[in-house]
Amino acid sequence: MFAVGHLALGYIWGFVTSKALKTNINTPLVLLLSVIPDIDILMPQLQHRGPTHSIIAATLLFAPLFIIYKKKVIPYFAALTQHFLVGDLIVGNIQLFWPLNTQNYGMGIGIESPINVTAEWIFFVASVSIMLKTNQMAILCRQGHSNLLLSIPVSTLSLPIFLGFPSNVPIWLIPPHLFYMFIFSIFIIIDLFKILNNHKKMLSQGSTHYEEINSANTQEH
Repeated sequence: MFAVGHLALGYIWGFVTSKALKTNINTPLVLLLSVIPDIDILMPQLQHRGPTHSIIAATLLFAPLFIIYKKKVIPYFAALTQHFLVGDLIVGNIQLFWPLNTQNYGMGIGIESPINVTAEWIFFVASVSIMLKTNQMAILCRQGHSNLLLSIPVSTLSLPIFLGFPSNVPIWLIPPHLFYMFIFSIFIIIDLFKILNNHKKMLSQGSTHYEEINSANTQEH
């Protein structure tokens, strides 16, 4: 799948599992994990859809987190594994059981095929509907600095559109790509303003404290 499908499906899986388990989730982290397996595109030494798309590797990576945080980790694990258990399995050529074997698995449906494009649109509409119904967008506007994690999803959305890397996005999928890029960028900008304001407040408080100490020392002398 393209980035839109992975992000939408990752959010849906993370949201549904968190509700079923009655746990809270960090939405920006869920969205980041939903696309992070494609980091192998930037690593020439790794085969795309190889080790980073392995259910065995993902399970071993999350094993310590399951031991420590138990069911709270499940939504994040679901968001990560949907990338290759559902999303890329449609396209195929996934080394799902690396390193036990390097056999490729998948349905072999083309990434630009009408089936895949339709599936990504369905997931996208479903994810946005959930966000709107649960007021998630308003919550993200009030989120802490974790919104900066969305810079990775924004990159995965923008590179295929503007640079054609790793492949060009079909024209029918450009609107949802741009929509996600727009709202994620807004959340990032909001966080950046919060950081700058907090920094200004700290400098202001520090300056006031310094003046109070200076004034006290002057009065003593």
